[in-house]
Amino acid sequence: MDTDSTIPLPKTVQACRKALLNWYDGHARDLPWRVLPVARSQGQRPDPYGVWLSEIMLQQTSVTAVKGYYATFLDRWPGVEHLAAAPLEEVLINWAGLGYYARARNLHACAQRVVDQHGGVFPQTEVELRTLPGIGDYTAAAIAAIVHGLPTNVVDGNVERVMARLHRVERPLPDAKPVLKSLAAHYVFPHRAADWPQALMDLGASICRPKNPKCDLCPLDRHCLATKTGKPDAYPRRQPKAARPVRYGVAFVLCRDDTVLLRSRPAKGLLGGMSEVPNSAWQEKRETKEIMMMSAPVETNWHNVGSVRHVFTHFVLELDIYKGQASKEYQTNEGWWASCHKLDEEALPSLMRKVLAQAGMALK
Repeated sequence: MDTDSTIPLPKTVQACRKALLNWYDGHARDLPWRVLPVARSQGQRPDPYGVWLSEIMLQQTSVTAVKGYYATFLDRWPGVEHLAAAPLEEVLINWAGLGYYARARNLHACAQRVVDQHGGVFPQTEVELRTLPGIGDYTAAAIAAIVHGLPTNVVDGNVERVMARLHRVERPLPDAKPVLKSLAAHYVFPHRAADWPQALMDLGASICRPKNPKCDLCPLDRHCLATKTGKPDAYPRRQPKAARPVRYGVAFVLCRDDTVLLRSRPAKGLLGGMSEVPNSAWQEKRETKEIMMMSAPVETNWHNVGSVRHVFTHFVLELDIYKGQASKEYQTNEGWWASCHKLDEEALPSLMRKVLAQAGMALK
């Protein structure tokens, strides 16, 4: 049975809302940026800056990975005006390792827009929020609901999974996204509008997990059509993933005394504005050593020290790594000489941290 066009019965919606919110009252995750149900019922409201910061960090990233970065950012920049005044380079350095670096650039740009055009106060409505850098439909809906208690339709991967299983949607992702968003909209009401999306997210994160869902602990178990099939983890349906293409290149770790040559990537594009060691263009086929070495920043006695493999969203990159020593007299205007003992203070993305670690550099 294909339930793609099914509209949930009002009684079912009411029963699911009641059951899930009751569950959330006792099982809500205590997160640094969250106001728990009891505190919210007593009038406490979350900090818009903290919620926005967490939502940007959580895009494509787990709660576990985000917590440390969130604490660091709040400690360094406790308010949006502090973040807006910070140099972008410092923001990128503190973001390094969290991935998807366009988020950091948009985070900084958004903070400046909020300060310059909104007096340091985040807009309330979804429409206004979507005009800010880095804020799309999901993030705008999440901020409007969680901060301002507006009844918005907040749909992330967790919510999609819950809806796909609850209604046994046969259409595979990503084609099913509009269907799942439409189904989720039926459950949105003004009553406890802030708690509802967070309850759905917590259910998806802790109970209705992608693999091995804990259906016996689920408050929606009696209403879930996928559970009745005996194979709830078969939902949401997914189209077979195409194999990621592989690209190849070479990275050069050039040392001079206790320093290593770094440079900045172009501001726009993949890993934009982050620091890197000199490296060749990333190509679809592996070139000969002779051709690859033409990209070297200087002629010296280069030694191959291995390779690294890094998975990006749309392709896999394999870099051969060569290490060499520059003379004390060698000068270049291509970048700067970074202390080998202070590399953690550089805006190095995960890929470059892998490269430097492979070359024997000490990084945390």
